[in-house]
Amino acid sequence: MIRRTSTALLLALLVVFGAGQAHAVGYRYWSFWERNGNAWTYATQGPSTARPADGDVQGFRFAVSADSKDAMKPRGTADFAAICARTPAQSGEKRVALVLDFGTTADAPSGETPPAPRTACARVPGDATTADALAAVAKPLRYDMNALLCAIAGYPEKGCGEQVTAPGKPAPARSRPHHGPSVGVLAGAAAVAALGAAAIWQARRRRG
Repeated sequence: MIRRTSTALLLALLVVFGAGQAHAVGYRYWSFWERNGNAWTYATQGPSTARPADGDVQGFRFAVSADSKDAMKPRGTADFAAICARTPAQSGEKRVALVLDFGTTADAPSGETPPAPRTACARVPGDATTADALAAVAKPLRYDMNALLCAIAGYPEKGCGEQVTAPGKPAPARSRPHHGPSVGVLAGAAAVAALGAAAIWQARRRRG
C-alpha cells in the first residue's frame, strides 16, 4: 500500500512540474529601446513621454517575450552618423535615428508577414517625443485605449500586446530569466506532497 501511494505521489509531482514547464508564455508586442554607447538598453518610459536629444538612437523590436529581461533587441545598423547621413541638421530642430525591427515570421501574428527591418532619421522640433519622431517617419501608427503602441508602419494589422502560449518554445538562452519554478508550481507541488504524506500516514495507521 505504501509503495503504491509513493508511486502515485511521484507521478503527481511529475505532472505538476511537467505542466509548469510545457509552455513558454509571453506577450506579442513592440519593445522600446535606447542606445547607450554600443549597447541597447530597455527604455524605462514609453515613447509618448520619452524626449530624445539631438543625436540619439532609439529602437523598436516586435517579438514575443515574457518581460523586459526576455525581450529581444533590435537588429541591424544602430549608428547615428550612418542613419542620419542624408538628413542635415536645422536650427531649432533635432535629429533622432530610429531602428525599426519588425521581428521574425515565428513571432508574427497568424496570417501576417513582417516587413524587413529598416532605419529612419526623424527631424523633429526640439521638444518632440519619440512618438512624434515615429509619426514623422513610420506612419501609420496604432495605439490602444491605454496608449500602448500596437503597430508601427501599419504592422501588425491587428492585435496589441496579446498573450501568447507557445508549446515547447523556451526563451532564448542568452536572455532567459534565471528563475526557479514559479510560485504556482511550488504551491501545487507542496499540496501534492501534503496529500501524499497524509495517504502514507493513513496506510501505516491501518497496518498498525
